[in-house]
Amino acid sequence: MGLRHRGRQIALQVLYQWDVAGIPLEEALANYREHIEPPEGAFEFARELVEGVREKQETLDQVISKYSRNWRLDRMLATDRNILRLAAYELLFRPDIPPRVAINEAVELAKEFGTEDSPAFVNGILDAIYHHEVEHEKGS
Repeated sequence: MGLRHRGRQIALQVLYQWDVAGIPLEEALANYREHIEPPEGAFEFARELVEGVREKQETLDQVISKYSRNWRLDRMLATDRNILRLAAYELLFRPDIPPRVAINEAVELAKEFGTEDSPAFVNGILDAIYHHEVEHEKGS
């Protein structure tokens, strides 16, 4: 498993704690590092992603809500919601990460941490975000 994939796993687990249990992100990151001892490169990448999601959460939630027809954010599974936040952050704010990589990694996280329906759900929303937000922005 690559360092970036491991970093995304860590970021998802930290965001889940923040979202569900209300644990401050810095505390969740510190707890993870203390108990799991992840590879340094993976942890630093996770920190970048977590901080980015925190900084852009309002925008991310608006964009996800726009493309998740019939699914309010608060009705989504917490894992799916946070995978979407993570991947939408990568799609919209990390030009160093190819969009297809962000989407494929999110689908893999959905397979690992979500339900049987999570990969298709996550892929559908991210595909819409990519085609309507990312490609549209490139064409402007």
